[in-house]
Amino acid sequence: MDPKDKVAIVTGGASGIGRALAQRLAAEGARVVVADLHLEPAQAVADEVKGMAVRCDVSREADIQALVAATRERYGRVDAYFSNAGILGRPGGIELEDPLWEAMWHIHGMAHVWAARAVVPAMAARGEGFFLVTASAAGLLSIVESAPYAVTKHAAVAFAEWLRIAYGRRGVQVACLCPQAVQTAMISDGGGSAGVDGVLPPGQVAGDVLQAMGSGQFLVLPHAEVAQYYAAKAQNPDRWLGGMQKHYARHMQQQG
Repeated sequence: MDPKDKVAIVTGGASGIGRALAQRLAAEGARVVVADLHLEPAQAVADEVKGMAVRCDVSREADIQALVAATRERYGRVDAYFSNAGILGRPGGIELEDPLWEAMWHIHGMAHVWAARAVVPAMAARGEGFFLVTASAAGLLSIVESAPYAVTKHAAVAFAEWLRIAYGRRGVQVACLCPQAVQTAMISDGGGSAGVDGVLPPGQVAGDVLQAMGSGQFLVLPHAEVAQYYAAKAQNPDRWLGGMQKHYARHMQQQG
């Protein structure tokens, strides 16, 4: 899809990858709706890209429905939806409290479902649309620091795959963004295990997404090494798990 003259919603659009996506889309001629839990910084980005800001808590389906309704009221339709909002939460595993798991299930899982429910049927009816799921390399591989993050990002990848299977031949282009560490407020200390192959600037990641938007590719892998790790995981899962166990052991030693 060419973003020129298209109407695009970007969630998590006030900062990081979302802000970079809004900037890049606007530069390519799209009309951009910047959605974020925090309205003031979202409005600043919207002013910058000459778009519209909407406060949206993606953990609530009603907020997503209201976001889409406001976009259609202003612009008439939704051509592209960038389901980008995410959270990191606290590090840990099975001991972490249920409310954190539930928040991640909603934001990394159901938010994509709710967004697709709101926009994909109309896209399919028109025979054209673009839907991005921002997942993570953690969704293809894993991440030793956080069980809920790894698990729910796997769910995000799975839903993106299903959506592509179900709607890809009906004109809806579905892509799944799976970077390692990106220089945003969500990372610190070099990105932890996700920063092993470097920390990329958000603008570079947004550029990769726009390239995929033009080419039609599904997986967007800003860190080229992820494709190699993913292939190694598929070829020899036991060996890959053994390597990840070593990463986890080092992580636990660093935690003291």
